[in-house]
Amino acid sequence: MSDDDQELGITESKTHNTGEWYAEVVQKAGLADYGPEGMSGFIVTRPRAYAVWERLQGFLDAKFKDTGVQNAYFPMFIPESYLEREKDIVEGFDPEVAWVDEAGNKELEERLAVRPTSESIITPYISQWVRSHRDLPLRVNQWCSVVRWEATETKPFFRTKEFLWQEGHTAHATREDAWAETMTRLDQYESVYDDLLAMPVLKGQKPDHDKFPGADTTTTVEALMPDGKSVQAGTSHHLGQSFAEAFDITYSDEDEEERTAHTTSWGLSWRALGALIMTHSDEQGLVLPHTVAPTQVVVVPIWQEDTKDDVLDYAEGVADDLDDAGIRVELDDRDERNPGFKFNEHELNGIPLRIEIGPHEVEDEELTLVHRPDGESVEVDRAGVAETVREGFDEIYAKLYATAEETLDDGVREADDRAEILGTLGQHGGYVKAPWCGDEACEEPIKEPLAAEIVMVPFDDEDPLADGDHDETCAMCDEAAERTAYFAKTY
Repeated sequence: MSDDDQELGITESKTHNTGEWYAEVVQKAGLADYGPEGMSGFIVTRPRAYAVWERLQGFLDAKFKDTGVQNAYFPMFIPESYLEREKDIVEGFDPEVAWVDEAGNKELEERLAVRPTSESIITPYISQWVRSHRDLPLRVNQWCSVVRWEATETKPFFRTKEFLWQEGHTAHATREDAWAETMTRLDQYESVYDDLLAMPVLKGQKPDHDKFPGADTTTTVEALMPDGKSVQAGTSHHLGQSFAEAFDITYSDEDEEERTAHTTSWGLSWRALGALIMTHSDEQGLVLPHTVAPTQVVVVPIWQEDTKDDVLDYAEGVADDLDDAGIRVELDDRDERNPGFKFNEHELNGIPLRIEIGPHEVEDEELTLVHRPDGESVEVDRAGVAETVREGFDEIYAKLYATAEETLDDGVREADDRAEILGTLGQHGGYVKAPWCGDEACEEPIKEPLAAEIVMVPFDDEDPLADGDHDETCAMCDEAAERTAYFAKTY
């Protein structure tokens, strides 16, 4: 192996040094760099990662628009008086809010918050736009960045002070309509993981003590990482009438009676990229499904001097056919790099499918296809290459999903008491299902020693403990269990 080949390799172990391995993949695969000195907690998103984000954005944005959502954009600064109109928002985000109190050489008359979330700037405008029941439902979404000044170690895409996301905000005539909206968005987030990122997730709701500030209910999709930690992968909030009352979102019903609207908000951030990278990637580098890969196929011609022209002509024809079929393809005909270097580089960068073409393939009118996730190599006919490649994409996606599904299925365990919860989380990680009385104090004996928490409880109609018709007691105390709680360590 040459020195160049060695430079491409990942030196850390995904199994034993997950954090260091992840950071190495992010940097060596050209996904992100850390921000300037003195700006701890910020990252520079490089083109390869941003291209993945754009594919996720396009997938989700189309779903939003198909269900009545319109995109808009609101200022990134929020007057302090706006933020204070919903007290739970102030209390919930105050430790993480970045403030601007002067511009140029002048002190501002009122401090401006750099948006930690936008309910307090969007809702006042919704209140102006809604006058009648004919204006409802109203649905707007914005793609933007937010800033939360967390005092945590930077982990690109998982934990940064500024991050990209979308946030949707809606107003409805009834509580039932708002709840249906909440679940529609949660289902769309599940689809992002199932149908785009090859990752199964769990769906449920946050315990009341961990719901979004001011919300009636926070629903969530949770993804399990290979190291046994959970990622909050997207949240959809049923806000009830608290924001509508604070910002006077009222409408005239069909009888000309004034009513208060019901609102929702929902968001998915680039944390999804972190979950994608950590779930599928390996010791060779980045692994991506074809659905989001900036380059889906790389064609690598392999020649000696006497076969160069024939091999290159054949390879160019294959690349052209794929390009004409709308497949994102790269022809790597660099003369200064040997095939081994190219293979390692494209594996590091996460290209899902490699097509190798040498004199043998030219002579037999064949292609050698290599799957990125597991190195499986198959020889196929040259004819119908686009269809063959698409079949290969489907096979690769199925492999990635099956591995992630096995991780999730194997990572859900049950426990009946504190010692069993601690022992299981300490040894295996993953999710531990346990009966819970609903009291936040019963989370503390798990939170303190392990930094684990209740990440989710099932919805009422999916939780056998929710109706009270049982003899189960809380795993932490002797009180009757009211819910099933999923405990886990988190990112």
